[in-house]
Amino acid sequence: MPTTRCPCLSGDTYDDCCGRFHTGAAEAPTAEQLMRSRYSAFAVGDVAYLERSWHPGSRPAGLELDPAVRWTRLDVLDVHGGGPFDTAGTVEFRAHHRLDGVAGDQHEVSRFVREQGRWLYVGPVGVTG
Repeated sequence: MPTTRCPCLSGDTYDDCCGRFHTGAAEAPTAEQLMRSRYSAFAVGDVAYLERSWHPGSRPAGLELDPAVRWTRLDVLDVHGGGPFDTAGTVEFRAHHRLDGVAGDQHEVSRFVREQGRWLYVGPVGVTG
């Protein structure tokens, strides 16, 4: 995937974008970038990254991804806080997918916190779809 476009649709290659976060070569500097990297982790099936980037206080005991779901597009709708100097933030997004040829989406406002220099996904503030 080094030269393929990143699933988060940033316009960069996977390795230059979310791939470096997935491998641990870098930490996402903002809540939005962490959310984008988590979307990409769903798209490439990286369960280990999803678990590592999930706050331990809200992380489920186990996570299984449905291999039949194909993630097709990410739309970031709104961002509050979550910058390089913040300790918390929210990101509203719509993640589009296909399952058995049927289109669907996940609309969520996600809450993030930064602890010890790392952004972590806490959970949804609001979800539809």
